[in-house]
Amino acid sequence: MKTFSGRTNATTNALDWVEESEEYDYHQEIARSCYADMLHDKDRNVKYYQGIRAAVRRVKARGEKVVVLDIGTGTGLLSMMAVTAGADYCYALEVFKPMAEAASTIVKKNGFKDKIKIINKHSTEVTVGPGGDMQTKANVLITELFDTELIGEGALPSYEHAHIHLVQKGCEAVPHRATVYAQLVQSEKLWSWAQLQPIEVSATHKLVPPPDVEGCAGAPSVCDVQLSQVSPGSFTPLGPLCTMFIVDFSQPVSSESKSYSRSFQIMTSGRAQVVLSWWDIEMDPEGTIICTLAPSWTYSDPKDYPWRDHWMQSVYFLPAERRVSEGEELSLTVTHDDYSLWYNLSNRRESKWLRPSCSCQAHLVWTRPRFGELNDRDRNESYMCALRSVLKPGAVCLSVSDGSLLPMFIHMLGAQKVIFLEANSLNGAVKMLGIRPEELSPDDLGGDQVSLLIGEPFFSSSLLPWHSIFFWYCRTSLARVLQPNVTILPRSATLQMVGVEFQDLWRIRAPCGSCEGFDVEAMDVMKSLDFRESREAEPHPLWEYPCRALTQARSVMTFDFQQCVPAKPISSQGSVPLTRTGCCHGAVLWMEYRLTDDITVSMGLTGEVTEEGVCEWYPYRKQAVYFFKSPADCSGDGGATLSYDLTFDPSTGDINMDFEVVSP
Repeated sequence: MKTFSGRTNATTNALDWVEESEEYDYHQEIARSCYADMLHDKDRNVKYYQGIRAAVRRVKARGEKVVVLDIGTGTGLLSMMAVTAGADYCYALEVFKPMAEAASTIVKKNGFKDKIKIINKHSTEVTVGPGGDMQTKANVLITELFDTELIGEGALPSYEHAHIHLVQKGCEAVPHRATVYAQLVQSEKLWSWAQLQPIEVSATHKLVPPPDVEGCAGAPSVCDVQLSQVSPGSFTPLGPLCTMFIVDFSQPVSSESKSYSRSFQIMTSGRAQVVLSWWDIEMDPEGTIICTLAPSWTYSDPKDYPWRDHWMQSVYFLPAERRVSEGEELSLTVTHDDYSLWYNLSNRRESKWLRPSCSCQAHLVWTRPRFGELNDRDRNESYMCALRSVLKPGAVCLSVSDGSLLPMFIHMLGAQKVIFLEANSLNGAVKMLGIRPEELSPDDLGGDQVSLLIGEPFFSSSLLPWHSIFFWYCRTSLARVLQPNVTILPRSATLQMVGVEFQDLWRIRAPCGSCEGFDVEAMDVMKSLDFRESREAEPHPLWEYPCRALTQARSVMTFDFQQCVPAKPISSQGSVPLTRTGCCHGAVLWMEYRLTDDITVSMGLTGEVTEEGVCEWYPYRKQAVYFFKSPADCSGDGGATLSYDLTFDPSTGDINMDFEVVSP
């Protein structure tokens, strides 16, 4: 069977389907998965091991043989813990075939093949009894089916089925229970990621969201973030941290939709906008072994916070903001279905709230970070200043970007004719053309030629920073309808680079070796296979992942939008000194756009790097990270350098890259 994967084509702004090799599943789904992050999660692994030992002891104390069911075994780690703790036999289920094969290799290498049976099936397909997948029902149930939202990976239906068909009544469960917490807050920063806000364009013009956008309940899906990187100073708690609901995994579990309400008094007057949420799991019935997802600012010493990326924290946006007063009695309600949660706020307890849905379409088109970007005042002011400086009387303006407000800005600034290739409109003053750039003709422009071509640029299909140079390809396709002296904004783009030491993100690509005494080197072998993506950068929102710059930021490639896309590749080689002490984990790349001679906007670093190397990153776009296979320790004396070799292929829009730390 052939395997195809989608890859963004920067030349067409389309998703191309590429045929992969037979090993693709191993390469893409395992090497780029969060399994390494889980294996490096010391807190998680220790707590699971403690809980498993305790569960095995309780079953043995009853005089029973210990038969374990491990649903979603992954590497087989938890099953090996169970056998080491004294379990007599373990059935380990893993639906993903490449991972099941990896688990078999790891189990065999650690000497457990006679005690652990790897079953490559979904738990709902497993049979029990003579000749079945399991000879008997299990009396210990071990699972790790959780995501940031707790239930998003189908934990509830899986537990429901397991208790009916796969485990004995009164079985021990690890974890034993889960508790979901939530807190109502006011946060202008977070709320800007949910609703479009009015924008001052000029002294006489304000861009106000249409009523259907302003009154829309928005998208119901969770926004999962590293909440530890959201400063407590950027939100105001309006109520206490509430225990919303508890799930006891040792008892039959229902996947039916259900609501839970918690009443409390408002602590501070303000605007209720956002619910912050996380959960913890207790590995034993007594609740003495707890693994919590509480953010670092809840710890008396934030250094004790166990970083992890496979589980984060949740941000939920209320359907509408609501003014609340100190002392007011309100009820926060959470409702869940099989796979998701949503929140609402009311004056009384509600038996159930219907799942909110977007009615304005904007929340289906714009992502949460895109809302934040469109609401960013400093960014908008940079674009408006640039537009004012280039706008001339009688200008024929064409805008090329997805979901952009620039056409509205320039119309309000006085442009007489504005055309854009987008599905929006503004009282007929801005003309939308639902065609691709290469299809645009002078007839579509009423016989005019474009005197001002603008773009942010932003395209919803872009994954890596340089995918947005689709704007350059559009500019090239539009050459026949542009005036000879056309003004183009932005004028150019530069690809920027800096060598960094990550505080924690390095763990997702670090070798595992052993985990809690078990040899999991097979995972490292799989991750190190020479597959295509291992030689490419990957997108990460670095505002969530602190790092230190070990080099100065360097402009490594320029794209001149004043000219058409060249036929020949663009190459760039060079090196930059490593001037700070640390471990260089990789290179970060991002785009900077030169709007005018004196206005530049950065999609990466947003300010000067501190003397210690601390970086602040643009929070609305993902930066590209090229991880080194072998991180390099640096003395910081400038003797070692970070060398780079980049080639932009105009036929594909891809950038081939190679980096190396060169010692003196």
